[in-house]
Amino acid sequence: MVGGPVRLIVLEYSPHPAAGRCVRHLSFFFPVLKMPFQRFVETGRVAYVADGANRGKLVAIVDVIDQTRALVDGPESGVPRQELRLNQLHLTKFRIPFAHSARTKVVRKAWKEGEISKKWEESSWCKRVQNVAKRRQMNDFDRFKLRRVRKHRNHLRTIAYRRLTNKKIKEGIFKKKTKEELAKARAESAKTRAAKKAKAGKK
Repeated sequence: MVGGPVRLIVLEYSPHPAAGRCVRHLSFFFPVLKMPFQRFVETGRVAYVADGANRGKLVAIVDVIDQTRALVDGPESGVPRQELRLNQLHLTKFRIPFAHSARTKVVRKAWKEGEISKKWEESSWCKRVQNVAKRRQMNDFDRFKLRRVRKHRNHLRTIAYRRLTNKKIKEGIFKKKTKEELAKARAESAKTRAAKKAKAGKK
C-alpha cells in the first residue's frame, strides 16, 4: 500500500562566484510505503491461545520476554498471568492500551473499556471456532441429520434453478441465433469498426 507523498528538503553547500559559499535548496517528493501487516507482538496485543492447557481462550500480551516467549494475562478469560511461547499464540486485530508489565487490575480495566469480549464474539474468527467445536461434539446421528438436511436443501435449490432456466428458455434468451441473425450481427460489427477507424483518421 502506498501512502501520501512526503517532501524531503536537502540543503547542499556549493561554491558561488559572488559569495564564498551559498546554500542550494533541493526538494524531492517520494511516496511513503505503509506496511500491509499490522499485527505485531507488542504490549496490549490480544492473542488467541492455540495450544496448551488454555487452548481456545483470549489473552493480552503484557510484556515480551525474548524473541520466542511473551508474558500474557487473561483476567476476563480465566487465564492467569504466565509465560507462553509465541508459537502457541495467534495474534488478533484487537489491541488495548496499557503500559508494559502492567498489573492484572490495569489489564482488566483496559479489557472492559475496549469491550474485547463483545468484539471477539461478533468476529467471524470466533464463529468459525464455535462451528468447529460443534462439529467435534456431533455424534453419528447428528451427522446423519445434517446430511439429510443438506440433501433436502440441495434438492430445493435444484428445483428453483431449473424453474428459472426453463423460464429463460421460453423467453428465448438461450435460443441459438440463425445464420441470418449471425450475418447481420457481423455486418453491424464491421460497420462499427469502420466508423471508429474513420473517426480516428480524422483526428
